Parts: sequence; structure tokens; C-alpha cells
Amino acid sequence: MRRHELTDESWVVIAPLLAPPRMGRPVRDRRQVLNGILWKLSTGAAWRDLPERYGPWKTVYERFRRWSADGTWDRLLAHVQQHSDAIGAVDWSIVCVDSTTVRAHQHAAGARKGGPGRARRSAGPRGGLTTKIHLACDGRGLPLAFTVTGGNVNDCTQLEAVMARIRIARPGPGRPRTRPGRVVADKGYSSLKIRAYLRRRGIATTIPERIDQINGRIRRGESRCRLDRAAYRRRNVVERCFNRLKQNKALATRYDKRARHYQSLVTLACLRLWLP
Repeated sequence: MRRHELTDESWVVIAPLLAPPRMGRPVRDRRQVLNGILWKLSTGAAWRDLPERYGPWKTVYERFRRWSADGTWDRLLAHVQQHSDAIGAVDWSIVCVDSTTVRAHQHAAGARKGGPGRARRSAGPRGGLTTKIHLACDGRGLPLAFTVTGGNVNDCTQLEAVMARIRIARPGPGRPRTRPGRVVADKGYSSLKIRAYLRRRGIATTIPERIDQINGRIRRGESRCRLDRAAYRRRNVVERCFNRLKQNKALATRYDKRARHYQSLVTLACLRLWLP
């Protein structure tokens, strides 16, 4: 087994969701194909450069494209998160939210405008072609949910969208778990709308105010928002999560023209952090 490939323990967890069809011609070994996709994620190389040990590159790419279209990657991540939550491996006491900017390679340009999943959905026009990953992780630094936008999108506009994507199903009956005990974020998320949104959901807020907001409160004779500094010091778990995700070269630099394919790579990178 090579460095970027799935371990036996990891394969046991996700193999039931990749079961081969009962009818039709025999298909290539799914673990071999998935290891080829992981090689692409880790190295960022072109599909045509895929080593022969993973099979024909066209077969691996077509399987990646098909699993991206039918939501297989999302189902795998949801399954692993549910398994981890069932054994108490998810820290719901705190969720940290932040974003990171990813530069787009010149090969990511040139996609046709319009249509679902095109590159312009994830490439911003300012400062060259860039993409932003908005991420929420639990108290252990494991990714819970994310969105992908253009690099010119403000962080605070995506907090509600990221929080809405946190849905971990329970092993038995009941609604999915969606609400952490506390949300921690930096000053970029300091707004009345965000604080009101979290207050309505019964979620404690640890977000420092910007200097202009502090001065405004002083002029109006209002008291400043209290900041739990002990909780705020735990915000670095999201920075460490981004550091681990960007060890995958295909994620640290966006080579894909289609936004859907890049989102699939981000989902797969998050999946790897959850696997044993």
C-alpha cells in the first residue's frame, strides 16, 4: 500500500456504499479506481499522467466524473460523519468557521460560460482567478460542511449557508444533528445579522467586534459584546484543518475548469480526514 492509498480500515468503512451492480458487465475494482482518484487529489497531476497501476486514466476519470454527478462523494462523507458521530467522535461543543483563498491555475480557465458546474461559478474576477472555500469544523478540527465561491465573495455572506449544510444523521430515528453549542469566528463575521441568526437558533456566539462597531457602541452609550477569550483561542483548529486539506495539491491550487469537479475534490479531501 502506497502513501496516498486507502488503508484496509478505511476501505471497510466506505466499501458498502460502493458496492458493484448486480447486473451488467464486470467493472474495474472500485478500490483501485478510488486510489487512482486519491493519487490525483494528492499530486494535482493531469489525469493523463495517472500511473498504470490504477488502470486506464479514462476509466478513472469517467468514474470520478460520474460519482461527482450522482452525489456519491457527498453520500460517502455523510456516511463517515454519521459513523463518527455515533461513536462520539464529533465535538459538538464548538464549531469554528473561516475561509481560505485558492489560486486558480491557468489550466482552470477557458471553460464555456453558463451551464451547471462551469468554472465561473467558483472563480472570482478580482485579483485574477481565485476561489474561496468557506468551512465549518468541529472542536477537533474535522470538517463538518463547506461552500465554494468566487474569491471576491465576503466571508460573512456565507456563514448561514455553511451552517445550513451541517446535517449529520442519527443512527436511529430522529432529526439530523445540526446545531452546535457555540460558533467561533473572526472579525470578518461580526455583523448584527449573523449574531441574530445564531441567537434565534440558540447557539452561543464568540465573534470579536470590529473597531468601527466598538466605536459606534461607545457613541450610542451601549455596552460592548462580551467575548469568551478561552473559547476564541480554540479558533485555530479551523486553521489547522485548512492546513491539512491544502496538503492535497489538487485542492491547494485549482486546476479544474468545472466547479462541480473542484467541489468533489474538496469533499474527497474532507472525507480523508474523517477516515481512520
